[in-house]
Amino acid sequence: MNFSVTTSSALSQKQPAAVLFAFEKQRLDGPAAFKNLLRHVGPKEFRGAERQIFLLHSAGKLAPQRILLVGLGKRDKFTTETLRRAMGIAAKKLRDLGVERAAVQVAGDVGDSLGAIVEAAILATYQFRQFKPDDDGDATELKTLTLCLPAYADLKAARKAAADAQIVAEATNYAREIGNLPGNVVTPQVMADYARKLADDSGLVCTVFAKKELEAGGFGGLLAVGGGSANEPHLIVLEYCGSKDATPIALVGKAITFDSGGISIKPSDKMDEMKFDKCGGVAVLAIMKAIAQLKLPLNLIGVISSAENMPGSTSYRPGDIVTSYRGADKRAVTIEVLNTDAEGRIVLGDALAYARERGAKTIIDFATLTGACVVALGSIAAGLLGNDDALQEKIRASADRTGDRVWPLPLWQEYKDKIKSDVADIKNTGGRYGGAITAAAFLAKYVGDTPWAHLDIAGTAWTTEELPYLTKGATGFGVRLVVDLLRRWN
Repeated sequence: MNFSVTTSSALSQKQPAAVLFAFEKQRLDGPAAFKNLLRHVGPKEFRGAERQIFLLHSAGKLAPQRILLVGLGKRDKFTTETLRRAMGIAAKKLRDLGVERAAVQVAGDVGDSLGAIVEAAILATYQFRQFKPDDDGDATELKTLTLCLPAYADLKAARKAAADAQIVAEATNYAREIGNLPGNVVTPQVMADYARKLADDSGLVCTVFAKKELEAGGFGGLLAVGGGSANEPHLIVLEYCGSKDATPIALVGKAITFDSGGISIKPSDKMDEMKFDKCGGVAVLAIMKAIAQLKLPLNLIGVISSAENMPGSTSYRPGDIVTSYRGADKRAVTIEVLNTDAEGRIVLGDALAYARERGAKTIIDFATLTGACVVALGSIAAGLLGNDDALQEKIRASADRTGDRVWPLPLWQEYKDKIKSDVADIKNTGGRYGGAITAAAFLAKYVGDTPWAHLDIAGTAWTTEELPYLTKGATGFGVRLVVDLLRRWN
């Protein structure tokens, strides 16, 4: 999508459509011809309620052919997320009307508003078409938006804000595209191929540990989980150096390309959705992509544990004891396997240990880890756990700004006691109750005192319903949140 900025009014643009936002009961201002059109709009047709839209045809009385009014709701309840949702609804409506070009009136804080509008327009109009190409020739895309700013706006700063928002939104769509691909298309090897291509395109350094290297290095967790599949596991490492002086930050992702549950096989209902079990690792790819394009002064390492969890004669079994990667502590953690469907924490253990060994001073991990988190928080927010309150507060602030919501859960010693094993260091499940927390307690064993935050995105990584600026399928959750966090890092 192409964007341009101007300080001219949207109502002065000769475009197929212009978008105007309105608060509830707000009196819209404009030229006399516009006011005359508004006289024919009844209060029940449009009163500015949140998510309400109304289409006006200008009949040649104004420069734009159509005026799309979009409600923002009550002024005192307004947030940037309100605007993001409103623009998402508008973008989908314009696309459905067959509009390729439109003008949008930007009000409020120009920087925040501009970013929200650009993000929403790109996110809302994304469609996963790889296996269902549109062959009727009638499909149209919203290709160009003219962003109309107040007269006092700094156009140079506005162009930069729009360009940065576009980078982040397109990286999010990159994550959605890979996330939506099925398990017969994306295997651990293909995940590694995506990382290599990203490194070539973005100036990153990529290292891939295939099965032979994993065996030589002692990555027992990843090898165990991937042992039942013909598609061998991979550990994928991406490095970005935007500053030699910055302390290393590690982003760690779970990328189970398909999760059958292994020997502890899942019920068949909704097992097809387990193609989304790679979304934590995909988020890491997308964040690295955005950070490289934004050229932030950071030192990042992305570590992705990728495997396919399948039942087979070579699968790991309940009752097995698995030995993790030794890492910086030079002492391997042993795991009693009680359930092979609690595999995500096992592959993440190896990755977290590797990230610490590489000198990470802060670690953030992303994983579609537990159904228990979905039970606790639904699809509205990701679970946030960790060992550093200041880091969690920064993440919560970024979540509020971006709409990638998170909610903190406790990680007290009593939960850590639940995963103690009689025959190994830890066991891979603490039981049914508090499952999202005991899973995080398992991960905590690998990070030591390194500041660490864990995002359980099991409920937010994909959606089964249309949302204001998202469509069904992978959401790219965590990309915009963590890019926002890293842009403010100090």
